[in-house]
Amino acid sequence: HVQLVESGGDSVQAGASLRLSCSASGFTFDDFDAAWYRQTQGNECERIASSAQYSKTSWIPASLKGRFTFSRDSAGNATYLQMFNLKPEDTGEYYCAAGLTGTVVGMSCSLAANEYEYWGQGTQVTVS
Repeated sequence: HVQLVESGGDSVQAGASLRLSCSASGFTFDDFDAAWYRQTQGNECERIASSAQYSKTSWIPASLKGRFTFSRDSAGNATYLQMFNLKPEDTGEYYCAAGLTGTVVGMSCSLAANEYEYWGQGTQVTVS
């Protein structure tokens, strides 16, 4: 079965850290560009990390640099989003994705899923 599965979401206090995982089954993650998105209340789907196919480098928006980091596992079957010093405004549903086929601009994450070959089911992060 071909899918992406996120895990690691939790309810935490402000200042805590979390590591989200995204595991691929049925395909090799390294063969695709990868990304993490989040949907926070009242906002459009936001790209918070991405990495090109086979790349060891990643992009993080300036607003999150220093708090969020992206990595891929050495086996090429998973990506990770490490989050430090979490804030209440980080509360939301977090999604991983692979294989961008379109453009994600000004839409909800439920629609953004259509712009990728693979899109996970989401994992909830709540910061209080």
